[in-house]
Amino acid sequence: MFDPDLTAQLKRVLTSMEQILPRPVPVLDWNSTVAANWRKHSFAGYLEALDDVERIGLDDLLGIDEQKWVVEENTQQFLNGLPANNVLLWGTRGTGKSSLVRAILNNYSAQGLRVVQVDKEDLVNLPDIVDAIKTQPYRFIIFSDDVSFEVGESSYKMLKSALDGSVYAPPENALIYVTSNRRHLLPEYETDNRGAMLVKNEIHHGEAVEEKISLSGRFGLWVGFHPFSQAQYLEVVRQWVGKLGAKAGTTIEWNEEGEQAAILWSQQKGDSSGRIAYQFANYWVGSQLLAFRKSGKS
Repeated sequence: MFDPDLTAQLKRVLTSMEQILPRPVPVLDWNSTVAANWRKHSFAGYLEALDDVERIGLDDLLGIDEQKWVVEENTQQFLNGLPANNVLLWGTRGTGKSSLVRAILNNYSAQGLRVVQVDKEDLVNLPDIVDAIKTQPYRFIIFSDDVSFEVGESSYKMLKSALDGSVYAPPENALIYVTSNRRHLLPEYETDNRGAMLVKNEIHHGEAVEEKISLSGRFGLWVGFHPFSQAQYLEVVRQWVGKLGAKAGTTIEWNEEGEQAAILWSQQKGDSSGRIAYQFANYWVGSQLLAFRKSGKS
């Protein structure tokens, strides 16, 4: 005879255990999966396929031709088994840093490129992540978006170790691409410069600055993304208006009215980045097409 109370207690224990144990997940088929997220669950983690990757192409990224060339060239070297660098894409928000990584994936997935996206907090799991991909016959970008740290964070230490390769290094089929609004991935304070010294007419940074530079300096490539001038912003708006109009099967006239509206839009947003240009173009093309339909012109 089973003790009903003991049976009920065991059921409660099993139910509790199910809540903390990772759910069974199928092994990823990288033949059909081009991107995955690292998901942390209690004491373990797993790779979860990303079913929908933004279908953005390199030609859709306007105003950042030099940055595109640098990152694409490095990625081509990597795909061809040649020496290549880990990359830090840093700079102003909305300038296309993460979009460039997605566009690179879309452009080169057919050549064996894959992306594993990792949240900043989960960078401590880098050893587990690379264990899951190191035997795969593909080339992986381990991608962490919008990263910033405080000195001493466990994820900071793991990333620093991985980039340095002194204790732990990713396998030859993986590179690390990181985006950040901060050039050195760490907050910078006025007091950081108080330890600077002048030695033989050369400035030597203090310990606080040296520590902050030490992480970003481990990336082989720094790719900077900077605010657009008004002229650059308007040129990107004009190109997007043309692209979106063509996609809708029509031509949207670009004139002084549109230009002034674009300038006002950027002023209200307090930004003139590529993201803002794209958002305005969506508004302008959509409003023009709606007006045409209401008037019976299209």
